[in-house]
Amino acid sequence: MKHEIKELQEELEDLTVHLADMLEATLHFAGVKEENLEDAVKIYIDSLDEVFDDDEGEMGYQEIVKTIAYMKETKPLLFA
Repeated sequence: MKHEIKELQEELEDLTVHLADMLEATLHFAGVKEENLEDAVKIYIDSLDEVFDDDEGEMGYQEIVKTIAYMKETKPLLFA
């Protein structure tokens, strides 16, 4: 049982890293400069609460697009 839990925790950690990389790639293709990617990830996470008023609904691609559009409006220097 402990071995299975450890494997699941490792898999979860791997998926978390993969999702973080995917977010950076998404922000890159949205126009964020490479030197701004780390800040952009933090701003993206903060922007979720601002855009969706702490709504705990599902996050699909439309919500991601809406959040990045919000970032472009409020933090244009990330994309310059």
